[in-house]
Amino acid sequence: MKLAILSGRPDLYSTRRLVEEAHLAGFETEVVDYRRCSLGIGAQSRVLDGSRDIHPHVIIPRIGSKSTRFGAAVVRQFQGMGVATTTQPGAILRARDKFAAIQALAAAGVPVPATSAARYPVGINGVLELVGGTPVVVKLLESTHGSGVVLAETRKAAESLLAAFHQLDADMCVQEFVKDAKGEDLRVIVVDGQVTAAMLRKAAPGEYRANLHQGGEAHPVDLTEEEARIAISAARCVGLDVAGVDLLRTPDGPKVIEVNVSPGLQGIENASGENVAEAIVAYAKRLLG
Repeated sequence: MKLAILSGRPDLYSTRRLVEEAHLAGFETEVVDYRRCSLGIGAQSRVLDGSRDIHPHVIIPRIGSKSTRFGAAVVRQFQGMGVATTTQPGAILRARDKFAAIQALAAAGVPVPATSAARYPVGINGVLELVGGTPVVVKLLESTHGSGVVLAETRKAAESLLAAFHQLDADMCVQEFVKDAKGEDLRVIVVDGQVTAAMLRKAAPGEYRANLHQGGEAHPVDLTEEEARIAISAARCVGLDVAGVDLLRTPDGPKVIEVNVSPGLQGIENASGENVAEAIVAYAKRLLG
């Protein structure tokens, strides 16, 4: 059995852990930098890494945010060649567009914070009104690891920030700021419709983002049945079989703020004690029957 892990960073903890577990599972494994691949479409579809043909039996995509579209195209190319994948290309594109993901979640009845968007400055007052006014969180639609996410505490700050983003021709959405979350959120890993691991993330002092890349701390946590159910539903709605679902605990119950395509494994494996890499590789093996 041949497994290819699509990753631009073979040195990352997540990639290395997947390679370790794939070897233990009996896979002949290689890490392929999808950004360097050449795609041939025609009578015979091909994927080349340099001059070498790549044709594994199954792939585990770890697509970075800066190459989302081409990464999804590589996954789609492999699919067309009959290669199984743990992540569907359409789901990669949908999850990376934060507003599209929130729309899919809301349409399916998954609880989310009040969210709005507008393309032109004339809509600034409208987007603030639609989320109940300030404070608000402004998010670039394709941001990751908490970057491109800014808290605007006053109306003047929000208007200035939105106007600046419009000047940069940047697509964004606006979300209500949930004060009751107190700088904490939950990261839940869902693999093949099951919760595999979870952790509680706490923001660093003076920071509102709980992302570990922004200095947050990770702690073990026991999910409620409702939180687990919502996380599984969120992954399913976006179409991801492997997902990192971020939730806030609010007075109105859990709310999903984001669904991640390639969740990092180091923080959550260390905090939860669960072998997430093994679960992902086991799913890849099941895809082959």
